[in-house]
Amino acid sequence: MRTNDFNRVLVFIALAVLSTASNADTLTGRVVGIADGDTLTLLDATNTQYKIRLSGIDSPEKGQPFGQACKKSLSDLAYDRVVAVESNKLDRYGRVIGKVLVNGQDVNLEQVRRGCGWHYKKYQNEQTLDDRLSYNAAEESAKVGRGGLWTDLEPMPPWDWRKARRK
Repeated sequence: MRTNDFNRVLVFIALAVLSTASNADTLTGRVVGIADGDTLTLLDATNTQYKIRLSGIDSPEKGQPFGQACKKSLSDLAYDRVVAVESNKLDRYGRVIGKVLVNGQDVNLEQVRRGCGWHYKKYQNEQTLDDRLSYNAAEESAKVGRGGLWTDLEPMPPWDWRKARRK
């Protein structure tokens, strides 16, 4: 088994064990990479890297309008900062799915507020009620204020964009 695969298995086991004791595990580390508007790389104190997918949101892909602007927004919020990631789930690619906090600020929510992501309603039942309501309100506010991707009259959600690219 490769080291990365072994580390992913260990993270999964740790998250599974801890999620039975509490609703979330917390990873802490410095953000060392930004892939796009909803994915970053965290380096913990043991120099282990984790791919983190921001929970509750979906941002434009790099090839979509606003993709680069949303990547920059996430970078401005989190790059080279120490963050806490609240998580209890891995996705099918082995990424940790979580809420990213910088000095207590919910970065995921801020991305939606800035118009750099949709509230990902497909997974909203995995959020707390407070988060679900906050993310919905942030999306509506960004739409009304025509911020970020909402300057486009009909922005294409990334899940539709990905589906169209697969065809």
